[in-house]
Amino acid sequence: MEDRSLLSGYSLQPRVWDEMFDESGIRPVFRKFVEAIQNLDAGEMNHKDDLAKKLFMSQGITFTVYSSGEGIEKIFPFDIVPRIITAAEWLHIEEGIKQRLRALNIFLKDIYHQQFILKDGIVPARLVYSCPNFIRPMMNVTVPYDIYTHISGIDLIRDHDGTYYVLEDNLRTPSGVSYMLENRSITYRIFPDLLPKNNVRSVKDYPDLLLKNLMGLAQQHKSNPTVVLLTPGIYNSAYFEHSTLARMMGIELVEGNDLVVDDHRVYMKTTRGLKQVDVIYRRVDDEFIDPLVFRADSMLGVPGIYGAYRKGNVAIVNAMGNGVADDKAVYSYVPDMIRYYLNEEPILKNVPTYQLADADNRKMVFEKMDQMVIKRTNESGGYGMLIGSAATEKQMEEFKAAILDDPRSFIAQPIINLSSAPCYINGVLQPRRVDLRPYALYGPDGIDIVPGGLTRVALKEGSLVVNSSQGGGSKDTWVLEE
Repeated sequence: MEDRSLLSGYSLQPRVWDEMFDESGIRPVFRKFVEAIQNLDAGEMNHKDDLAKKLFMSQGITFTVYSSGEGIEKIFPFDIVPRIITAAEWLHIEEGIKQRLRALNIFLKDIYHQQFILKDGIVPARLVYSCPNFIRPMMNVTVPYDIYTHISGIDLIRDHDGTYYVLEDNLRTPSGVSYMLENRSITYRIFPDLLPKNNVRSVKDYPDLLLKNLMGLAQQHKSNPTVVLLTPGIYNSAYFEHSTLARMMGIELVEGNDLVVDDHRVYMKTTRGLKQVDVIYRRVDDEFIDPLVFRADSMLGVPGIYGAYRKGNVAIVNAMGNGVADDKAVYSYVPDMIRYYLNEEPILKNVPTYQLADADNRKMVFEKMDQMVIKRTNESGGYGMLIGSAATEKQMEEFKAAILDDPRSFIAQPIINLSSAPCYINGVLQPRRVDLRPYALYGPDGIDIVPGGLTRVALKEGSLVVNSSQGGGSKDTWVLEE
């Protein structure tokens, strides 16, 4: 590797796939970018880094950490060096995600209707029925176009040999897409000529595609439907995203008390009276969406909205009850779903997963806990997780006790050496671990996946945790044309 000041602090890590470098030097996919920046002095790079921070601050690009003692809102950390993916790699990812979503969508329809996959013993019935996100009121509900998974965020990681694995499926109210859009906008400001020179595919169509799909759900009944985005409100961790997407799509951002149900139809309160709502992109969780059916103490939802949904008078995105399909214990059966429903072999691999309700799995995991990641099946954001290699004996014992108390609620996976990507830290490029969340839109016309996604970065040296709530950040994701 040529000794340049910008690259001088970079060192490859053993048994870790580096997105930019291999043993022989810079990978071809990154050469144009490196050629463009390697002669920039530290002052120029620092200026670009500072400009990115100022733009994030001025535009209010934030997220919320409820457990933080430093206040509610934080600026989302952003690294100025992009993650770059070849056209061939992206095609593989795209095909794998589409296959996976087709199977998961059929699974949801099946689970809430005939339940063939349970009757045939492919997925254990007890696993589904014990899932807290299996919503019994959704049984035999017909959803528009049989689409449950309208918006998905599929988390991918890369192992030491460069193989992509699906880490988890996010099928309820996946977040982060606004950061994908803002990251690209900021990158255009700091590297204006590099995106066209590298033939980077655009992500700006996402809001238009989303709006088209949302409107398409109601257009069999109405030529100009009313679409709204339902947010829990300003104190939600993803409120920036809710307001950004509503603005980009040109639709109303509403809270629960802005809507009312009358005669099994949903109406929005306006200065001109009530206006019927046809499609709701909701960012309110199932349990809070209708206090008449789910949590009676919810102040976030709309009384009666479930009844309107069941009668087909309003489309809700994503469908209620999707959480049974992204439960971390159900995750291990997705390859079997693909074979069962599609008669195909999975294109993207699962990470090996051990359900701790199984006594043999528990025994093995307890013996190798320092080599495992233990996860609660219904937690997100990096919470409820133990990374064995970084855990103390006390933490391991606490997790063992919790597992023995409720084994259904835990799974274990071997620690995967997440791939690393270069980040601009302290004036040089340094490797940090990354994952990737592409966003898929499933509409009446099929599945669209915007070429890119949110690359999350574990900014703490040596860390494998990329969640923003746990000290992670993000970077722009470039998918190159052929």
